Amino acid sequence: MSKAPLAAYPALRPRRLRQQDWIRRLVRESVLTPADLIWSIVVHEGEEAEIPVASMPGTARMSVARAAEAARQARALGVPAIAVFPFIDGVKKDDRGTAAHDPDGVICRAVRAMKDAAPEVGIMCDVALDPFTSHGHDGVLEHGRILNDATVELLVKQGVMQAEAGCDILAPSDMMDGRVGALRTALEQAGHQDVMIMAYAAKYASAFYGPYRDAIGSAKLGAGQFDKKTYQMDPANTDEALREVALDIAEGADMVMVKPGMPYLDIVRRVVEAFAVPTFAFQVSGEYAMLMAAAQNGWLEEDRAILESLQAFKRAGCAGVITYFAPRAARMLGA
Repeated sequence: MSKAPLAAYPALRPRRLRQQDWIRRLVRESVLTPADLIWSIVVHEGEEAEIPVASMPGTARMSVARAAEAARQARALGVPAIAVFPFIDGVKKDDRGTAAHDPDGVICRAVRAMKDAAPEVGIMCDVALDPFTSHGHDGVLEHGRILNDATVELLVKQGVMQAEAGCDILAPSDMMDGRVGALRTALEQAGHQDVMIMAYAAKYASAFYGPYRDAIGSAKLGAGQFDKKTYQMDPANTDEALREVALDIAEGADMVMVKPGMPYLDIVRRVVEAFAVPTFAFQVSGEYAMLMAAAQNGWLEEDRAILESLQAFKRAGCAGVITYFAPRAARMLGA
């Protein structure tokens, strides 16, 4: 049976549903709230409460004590979770990222402090070696190659340690093959069956990560060293993302993530439609820096641009978004 044609103007006037704020709110298709946000923070090992990050105006590396305050702040704002990343002193780095396995390192100390301060706030930890390696890669580098299985062994050790510190969600961001399954098995064997995994299932080899590497002090990939394209995904591919997501779900991921965010909302939509699992996206440092730079030059309305960018994730189907804007956006949304 053929569908009836749409009514023609003037019988149909779409502007009727836009004429007042109350009707716009009533018919809104997607709604952004503080509960959709995960606050991304970087912690450092010193006592200074905050150390500004030059390439990310408005952000700062936090001390462990300040991170505990951030957890209380998130609770007050209705932000459900915080994703914590480390800044490591260069003298502690080596080619295998040994400092990643220190139970008294900055991440474990921060997790314990944050859970003590606000146990109701979820804590997500990055399972990755690049903040800890002297070469800046996400795995064991040998003769110009990243060794997959040797890296997975180290990631599993790191993840179990973070779970023992009190982490609620482990987020492996390395893109090594098989790491989700190995991590899930190790968590079950260690009695951490309730610890969740949010897999960086579709993480692309993107140009948008630069300010983050500044924030965590990650080593720059120097001349003669290859980039991360042998393990992070080709930005040209979409079907490959679906294969990666399927594998991570089969291996035990509870949630999946697409990274970066706004340039890859088509990937988010495909993942949501294909798998109907909780899907998140990371509004990465480069996205943050671009918005802030344009706003500071007077080219964008800062507050509106922040909320519009975050709304885009919800419109694409995200369950939530990891963002450096979380506390600021939560204040605006709660106003």
